[in-house]
Amino acid sequence: MNYFYYFTEIEDTFIRRRGRHLHLSPLDWSLMESWKEMGVPMHVALRGIERAFDSYESKPRKRSVKSLFYCQEEVEAQFAEWQDSQVGASADSKNGDHALEEGADDSHLPFSRASILEHLERVRGALRQAYDKRKRRDDLSDALLRAAARLNELEEDFKRAARPDAERLEESLTGLEKMLDEALLKSLSSSELTQARAEAEEQLQPYRSRMERAIFEQTLDNLLLKSLRAAHGLPRLSLFYL
Repeated sequence: MNYFYYFTEIEDTFIRRRGRHLHLSPLDWSLMESWKEMGVPMHVALRGIERAFDSYESKPRKRSVKSLFYCQEEVEAQFAEWQDSQVGASADSKNGDHALEEGADDSHLPFSRASILEHLERVRGALRQAYDKRKRRDDLSDALLRAAARLNELEEDFKRAARPDAERLEESLTGLEKMLDEALLKSLSSSELTQARAEAEEQLQPYRSRMERAIFEQTLDNLLLKSLRAAHGLPRLSLFYL
């Protein structure tokens, strides 16, 4: 993996969640460097950032997040939990094999480890296909490649963990879906988006009078994204669709 990929993914995720562009400070870059030197996997750092912002957005705040240091505690807490999940993984599993030391426990998983790994491999392949079919290179094309690379890291990590955590994997997949959805919407012209939204609204029109406005708007947004994902060949990453 390109050395700078680690840093650019963390930077992009932080900026995306913050909601507006902000150049990271030299101290922020030093923090990222310390995470890399500690051995914090990229997907763990990204999950910590996503969770830190989820916590921030759950409560009204007067001040905005201006530094990556806001996420430090959550990232390092996620790293500590990730390290616990690795205890007991055999040398073979760290080299990419499915073999784990005797005593590895998968009984807590909602699906078998094999079926989850097959799902990750399948959606990663679908993202690559979506990338190959695009006739232009834009933010969505970039997001497709980035998501496929991050899925590969998640797959390898889940494969070798002595006690893989499906809940944390789902958090990472949710973050990836948000990134892809935002890139998809940005890739459309205003006329394309208006037309797609009008078509989705037409489908919901018979039910509009029976739905509260907030519920209708949320359902409309969900239906719009569903149709756009299908049109552009974007798979659902969540384990719910396994």
